[in-house]
Amino acid sequence: MMTGRIVTGRIVTGRIVTGRIVTAASRIPPLVSPFPPTIVVVHPREKRSKCTVEPLRGRDGFVFWTFPDRGPESLDGYVRLVVEGPVLSAQDAQFGLLVLDGTWRLAHRMEKFFHELPPRSLPTTKTAYPRLSRLTPDPAGGLATIEAIYAAYRQLGRPCEGLLDHYHWACEFLAGNNWR
Repeated sequence: MMTGRIVTGRIVTGRIVTGRIVTAASRIPPLVSPFPPTIVVVHPREKRSKCTVEPLRGRDGFVFWTFPDRGPESLDGYVRLVVEGPVLSAQDAQFGLLVLDGTWRLAHRMEKFFHELPPRSLPTTKTAYPRLSRLTPDPAGGLATIEAIYAAYRQLGRPCEGLLDHYHWACEFLAGNNWR
């Protein structure tokens, strides 16, 4: 029989709390966030096995749309992350983020469907993702989607805990940007 306890929002197995059993299947109520959820628009040809943001599915504060469909969320008060454009700043902290996820070629094609959103880029950030494209060169300053989300959250002062937990190159990414 598996028992557990809740510690700072996480379930830890091995204990009984106040006479009731809390298992790993128990749901913790979602936290109320002062920020709109981050919307990740995934191109259907993106391989889920290679998708760096796949582990964020189901996490509070993230909504996934499959391109070209839009979800029910309004895009009012959102900015779109891009490679080149005005740099994301503290003045953008109240806005939601829309992030396009796909190969560079596919993401470029998706941009025109969200042209109404103000574009925002990131300050210079080094990628750790081993980029290899035989068809088109990756843009200078291009990041893996999870790296872009992490860098944007840091820039906006949002909590980053757990974002890189499943990212294979997390240590190299953090060290390469002096964030450790």
